[in-house]
Amino acid sequence: MGALDHIRVLDLTRVLAGPWCAQTLADFGADVIKIERPGAGDDTRQWGPPYFTTPDGKATREASYYLAANRNKRSVTVDIGTPEGQRIVRELAAQSDVVLENYKVGQLKKYGLDYASLKAINPALIFCSITGFGQDGPYAARAGYDFIVQGLGGFMSITGEHDSQAGGGPQKAGVAIADLMTGMYATTAVLAALAHRDRTGEGQCIDMALLDVQVAMLANVGASFLTSGAVPKRWGNAHANIVPYQSFEASDGWIIVAVGNDGQFRKFVEIGGRAELADDERFATNPARVRNRDTLVPILADMVRTRDKRQWIALMEATGVPCGPINDLAEVFGDEQVVARGMKVEVEHPLGGSVGLVRNPIRMSATPPEAKSAPPLLGQHTEDVLKSLLGYEDGAIGRLRASAVI
Repeated sequence: MGALDHIRVLDLTRVLAGPWCAQTLADFGADVIKIERPGAGDDTRQWGPPYFTTPDGKATREASYYLAANRNKRSVTVDIGTPEGQRIVRELAAQSDVVLENYKVGQLKKYGLDYASLKAINPALIFCSITGFGQDGPYAARAGYDFIVQGLGGFMSITGEHDSQAGGGPQKAGVAIADLMTGMYATTAVLAALAHRDRTGEGQCIDMALLDVQVAMLANVGASFLTSGAVPKRWGNAHANIVPYQSFEASDGWIIVAVGNDGQFRKFVEIGGRAELADDERFATNPARVRNRDTLVPILADMVRTRDKRQWIALMEATGVPCGPINDLAEVFGDEQVVARGMKVEVEHPLGGSVGLVRNPIRMSATPPEAKSAPPLLGQHTEDVLKSLLGYEDGAIGRLRASAVI
């Protein structure tokens, strides 16, 4: 039994932040009904290549981007721009515990699918809106894009090489971090709202904004600015207050060296054949190394290039110097710890064979999340949901299909 087997989620979201939240709830057993546009579906279905390939080598139209955020759901195609489609969504909302949506502010009100309209038919409903900038404020009407929010919210100002270094300048994260973290914060908010409803019977509206989340994610860096008023700089893979605490290029790839004290520094340079550096007054203490980083780091970079990644990791682990490799994804999914933790799962796909997915990282002893079903085909469950939940008969479903409502 899943922790959320008793919960039904009506998912009106697309792309990443909302679907990520819905997938997390689905992993815990919630019945997630994903509403998609007939004939098109979630935008990410077309965001390929790569696409899922069947065992006989045939490429499908199931993009890996879509596959990443939509397992364990049921897909129902409904045109909410039509009165009949709006009626179907209202009927489903009446039987749901949670509605997730990421339409532009005010758009669902035109369809009679906003929180006030749905609350009137289901007072216990939890309604979670995910937008770029929230339901109010001067930016509320703007469309929200992860890349733009990473810049606007300050994340890119502290990410990337220092301006004095080659290639210096702001950088975005390699994944859509504002979208993903908004999905996770939304999940937390939904679970908190469900707990409140369990005690009071009261539903509520949740207003999630990508920009709010991005600002909140500044964490200690944001707190440092609010405390000191000093605008932080980019340090790339280096550390403002500790040296060496950064990445170095070995003979066959990159490693991370995270020296935290003078004893670790001595061990590091000793195994690198440069023991004299630990006794040099310019480098003997961390404050001295920070002051003289421009002199020391090039020396250490030359030292690290003399061995390969595995040699460095083995030597540093043996002597207690904090370190790690910078792996590409082939190395990640081949790593013995990642394999031992089962982070890759195979799920049977409706088009044949199985699709590889990344496992939910949460471990629980009684109600662990599971990957039970592959991301659904477009409209795969339309007929089943209309019949089993709403009591529609074949004739009514045929008429809706003929008029392109579903």
